[in-house]
Amino acid sequence: MSGPAVSGPTSSAGSEDPATEQRRREDTAHRPAHARGARKIYTANTFWIALVLLALIVIFGALAPDSFLTVFNFQRLAIETAVLLVLSVGMTFVIITGGIDLSVGSVLIFSGMVSAKVMNSLSPNDSAINAGWGVITVGLLVALASGVLWGFVNGWLTARAKIPPLIVTLGSLGAALGAASLINDGSDIRSVPNALKRALGSGTSFGGIPNLVIVAAVITIVAAWLLHTTRFGRYTFAVGSNAEAARRAGINVTAHLVKVYLLTGFLAGAAGFMSLAYYSTTGIAAHTTDNLNAIAAVVMGGTSLFGGIGTMLGTVIGVFIPAVLKKGFNIVDVQDYWQMIAVGAVLVAAVWFDQQRRRARSQL
Repeated sequence: MSGPAVSGPTSSAGSEDPATEQRRREDTAHRPAHARGARKIYTANTFWIALVLLALIVIFGALAPDSFLTVFNFQRLAIETAVLLVLSVGMTFVIITGGIDLSVGSVLIFSGMVSAKVMNSLSPNDSAINAGWGVITVGLLVALASGVLWGFVNGWLTARAKIPPLIVTLGSLGAALGAASLINDGSDIRSVPNALKRALGSGTSFGGIPNLVIVAAVITIVAAWLLHTTRFGRYTFAVGSNAEAARRAGINVTAHLVKVYLLTGFLAGAAGFMSLAYYSTTGIAAHTTDNLNAIAAVVMGGTSLFGGIGTMLGTVIGVFIPAVLKKGFNIVDVQDYWQMIAVGAVLVAAVWFDQQRRRARSQL
């Protein structure tokens, strides 16, 4: 992937004498192309995490083939991960820049709450159950705008006020959740348009593919295109690799970080609207840990917490690993607590692998 020149990690080769360093570089340069390619695949987090997911599917498929290896089961898996996938897509951009966003779960709740409140206020008798697509469209726009608003706040405070993103988004986490609770006095809104529930929440297209999954897939594909083929994506990697080098190369790092957090907020708003359609309620208490789940999925998928490295495919795989574990354990009657332990182990292993890869790259 081409992009602005950025400085990499400090090489440990600086302690070598010039002759030794030159020989090491020549050995690397003369290594056969297929060997270099094999090494790249071998050290890729995405490759290994994909093997983990495949192994889980094989294991649970062997233990319960009649229950696990079914179209219905995989359809339910896709539906249950759709909302989290959209959140994780936005989180991928943020973590690649070397930042973090702890507020996405609360922003999801806030966006869904504002959207539901607006749709109810625009409907007769303050009930949106029978609302038409005009009201639903307004609800969608409000949800997206709500997410963008919080994204702007996070981005501006992080990029311009120079407050660490951990602190900024930790504050936004509480503020957005508190604001969502204030809107309806701490209660969920359950009057969601039936048309929205039928079309997006439970509707299918193309021979039975859930519409919720289609929306999540389209968002993920567009995000992958944006990250891996456009200037925006190249700038995202450059800022995460070395913000100062990116600035010297002519990138407006401050403006780009604001854009990244805006995108993350936008996707959190979209996830809030999707959740509203699927669950038919705002679910104030249902998404409080979605931020941690999204971060875990992104990191398990190979995106480096240190910034500059990540793939959208890896994020998709990382989202499905906890889902497959939970579904598989439920089918084979294993307590959910073991799923939490297994996900924690995979997460720690992914971070360890990332550190090993960084050390290996610093020695090249």
